[in-house]
Amino acid sequence: MTDYKTIALEISSGVATITLKRDPLNVLNIAMMDEINNALESLKQGSDLKLFAFRAEGKAFSAGVDVSEHTADLVDKMISTFHQMFRLLDKFECPTVALVHGAALGGGCELACFCDMVVAASGVKFGQPEIKVGVFPPVAAASFASSANLKSIYELLLSGDTIKAEEALSIGLINRIFPRDEFAEASAEWVKKIASNSASILRLTKKSIRASQGKPFSEALDVAEKIYLGEMMATEDAHEGLTAFMEKRAPVWKDK
Repeated sequence: MTDYKTIALEISSGVATITLKRDPLNVLNIAMMDEINNALESLKQGSDLKLFAFRAEGKAFSAGVDVSEHTADLVDKMISTFHQMFRLLDKFECPTVALVHGAALGGGCELACFCDMVVAASGVKFGQPEIKVGVFPPVAAASFASSANLKSIYELLLSGDTIKAEEALSIGLINRIFPRDEFAEASAEWVKKIASNSASILRLTKKSIRASQGKPFSEALDVAEKIYLGEMMATEDAHEGLTAFMEKRAPVWKDK
């Protein structure tokens, strides 16, 4: 395992976790993003992964990208390195989640909310303040409206205001809120619940959701049906799960 300076990578019980460790605010500079990309590259083909998670230490989940590297001589490298994280995440077959214990702002908000799912501590702030310094957030502009309320995303990006987790939940930007003083334990239990399922079925469920997006219902159903019959029913775990249900016992997943 690579020895990282600003992140930690751990794999346990089918869950891969990258922890941001650049105290206190986990500001994303090029060196840190290079490490994240290295870790993501090492994980993206992992067929046995059930779930991938981002979490963070320190005061914030991430206060965003380092503005000092947004200079004329560095901006091309900074943006390409930053966007590579999302290009790699987009290729993950397993579900992805961000566990947000503190503020997620700017690039930190994009990193969290680009994940398939987001759980947050109560009162945590989310925001895209880029417009206040004369730029816009490309990842948020390209992706947020596909999962959250379009009019709310317009307001979030055009105002630069921060919103609390409770409002982020109401507009569909995040999935769930846990009390701040219970967040570590509650989010770990939530991850454990998702990861208790079969790796192969988790991946095929995600594949079906993504392949169906943006299509008329009849076409989307055809896509989901093809994955169901042609891929899922060919797995060992589909047969194990159905058999276990009929035999009234817990399934023993082979993740195949």
